[in-house]
Formats: sequence, structure tokens, C-alpha cells
Amino acid sequence: MPWLVSGHTRLRSLAGILTLAVLAGCSTSDTFEQPAPVPEISSSVGLESVWTMDVGDGHDDKFLYLAPLNTGDRLYAASADGEVYAVGSENGEVFWSRDLDEQISAGVGGDQGNLYVVSRDAELMALSREDGSALWEQPLPNEVLASPQSNGRLVVAQTIDGKVLAFDAATGEQAWQYDSDVPVLSIRAAASPLVGADLVLAALANGKLMAISTETGQPIWQYEVGQPQGRTELERLVDVAGEPLILESAAMIVGYQGKLALIDLQTGQEIWSRPASSLQSPMIGNGNIFVAGANGDITAYRGSDRRELWVQDRLSWRQPTQPVVFEDYLLIGDFEGYIHMLSLDDGSLVGQLEFDDEGLRVPFQRLQNGNLLVYGNSGKLSVLKLRTLD
Repeated sequence: MPWLVSGHTRLRSLAGILTLAVLAGCSTSDTFEQPAPVPEISSSVGLESVWTMDVGDGHDDKFLYLAPLNTGDRLYAASADGEVYAVGSENGEVFWSRDLDEQISAGVGGDQGNLYVVSRDAELMALSREDGSALWEQPLPNEVLASPQSNGRLVVAQTIDGKVLAFDAATGEQAWQYDSDVPVLSIRAAASPLVGADLVLAALANGKLMAISTETGQPIWQYEVGQPQGRTELERLVDVAGEPLILESAAMIVGYQGKLALIDLQTGQEIWSRPASSLQSPMIGNGNIFVAGANGDITAYRGSDRRELWVQDRLSWRQPTQPVVFEDYLLIGDFEGYIHMLSLDDGSLVGQLEFDDEGLRVPFQRLQNGNLLVYGNSGKLSVLKLRTLD
């Protein structure tokens, strides 16, 4: 379950033992809710394994987001206990593995030459993509939960206290640092920065999406995804914990107790918005927009006018992962490790797989061959494909 963290200290607050169900309401008037039971359904479609392997101890009971890096023919995955693997996406062949002798809190990011992970001691580490050997290390001022990202020239990491730091990808020399305001309390979840040629997009715990110049580290524009409201710090939570979804010259973003919005990348001007609350990135497929609500409800909006098409509420409070469009279905993971398959047309539940009894947290990924990459909290890494049930 995610923790709350204080914006003024590295120590986890006592309030941090609260579960996501406490925080996951779409409004501050929501009551404390229990997760809905696993839905009983009659499956018409299923998933089968192409290959499966174990990556160390996985998330090791820590609330981490250790999403693998997909570079096409190879996958790079790390575990909380410091094991890093380079694996062939087609058959799971292990090209190399390395034990870093460090606990890992975030990873794996990468570019054409390097991989990037962050240790529990807040060290940004660059590794060779060829064999996992260490290239350079740089200390960071605070803990990092989201994977560092790179455009090949700069690698950017974002700390839990609102700092965005850029380093030279070749040497590790720090290029710049941007400091944002942080709330007293925030949700223990974070979005990776998006690093383009000219802009870095950073989603922040203060409810803002910030565009920063890659050259100077100076802010270009900011957009308020959520505005703190209420008397208590819990009521005022407006974290943006999901990465923006880039759509040509625009970015789609959603925040907790905020809104779903489309923003012009050059100016930061809002193109459209509507109220929403989510800790995950939105997803687009078949011309529609899909959002996993903070309360677990899955909602589909028509892309042309954002009109609500359907809501699936049988997964309420089950801490959904980001929705992923997979052929004719929408796939969602949950905190008990189930993969739920929904019809894109009406949101009905048409398939289900119990994947990892330690839960699912990081988003699923589509591979270039059309298969699905899933990484469970226990360290179970699998590539899956669809199968039709009789």
C-alpha cells in the first residue's frame, strides 16, 4: 500500500501507514472503503505465457515502481535487491545479469548507450546497456521513486521533495537543478519525467505539470492539474503521479482530485479539461480515452467530445494499474495480482487471470511483436499473449 510522505523530510510520516483506499476517493467527502471482492465472471478470453522468469526479489514488499525498460528486442528489468537483467523480448533469453550490491528504489531508465537506476541511498547510477558494467554514479539530494529518463544527452531524475535534476549522460556531471514547491503531505507515488530535445515535462506533487528547458533548467510554462482545496492536508492532496501521454503537439494529463486535460506542448495552454481523479496515466485506444479512477472505477470517454461512454465499477478500491489497450480489450491489474480484461465497447469484464499473489503495480507494456509484458511485485516477469476460450 502506498505511503504518505512529508515534503520536508526523508522520513516517512506516521500517517504513511494509511492505505490507498483511504486516499483514493474522487472527492474529499468519500468514506473509508474496502476493496470490492474479485469479480466472478464467465471468461470468454484469456492470457497464456510465452515465457516467464524471476527477477530477484521483485519489489521486496517495498512500495516501489520498478517498471522494466522496453527497447524493442531487449528488456531491462531490476529488482529492489539490486539485480539487473537484460532479456530478449521474444523468448526470455538472458543476455546478461548483474548484482549491483545496492538496494534499488527506482529504475530502469535508459538511452542508446546507458541504463539508469537509483539506489535506496539516493545514488543515480549509470550502467552499460551492453553488459551492465558501472559507468558513473552521482549523489542525489533525496529519495527517488520514478525511473530516471534520458534523451541521450541528458539524464533527468526527480526526487520526492520536488527537485528535478539533469546530468550529462556521458560523464554524470550535473547540468542543472529545478526546485519546485512541495506540499506538507503527498502520496508515495511519482511519475517519471519525460525528456525531449527541448523540454522536460515533470509531473509534481503540488498538482502542477511543469515544462522545463533542457538547456538551462529554467521553467518554460506550468499547468495546474489540481488545485488544493479543503482544511486538512489529506483533503488538499493533488498529486500528479501519472506520466503525461504525448499526442503529437499536445500532452494529456490526469491528477488526483484534479482533472483530465489536454495541454498544448509549446505554450502550456489548456485545450480542454474535465473533472477526474486518478493516480495513473490515461490511455487512448480506438479513438476513446480510458482512465483508472483513484477509487478503482474504470471510465471510458469518447475522444471527440469527452462524453462518458461507460463506467466499470466492479473493481472499486482495488488499486488499479494504468489501463492498457491490448487488441480488442482493455487490461487492468490490481493490488491482489489479478489481470482483468474488459471489453472496449462497453467495459464488461470478459476475462481474468491471477498473475502474482503479491500484487501488480507497474503498468503493462505492449511489445513490438504485439505481446504483453507484465512485471509483478514478487519479481515475476512474463510475456503474455491472448487466447480464446471455448
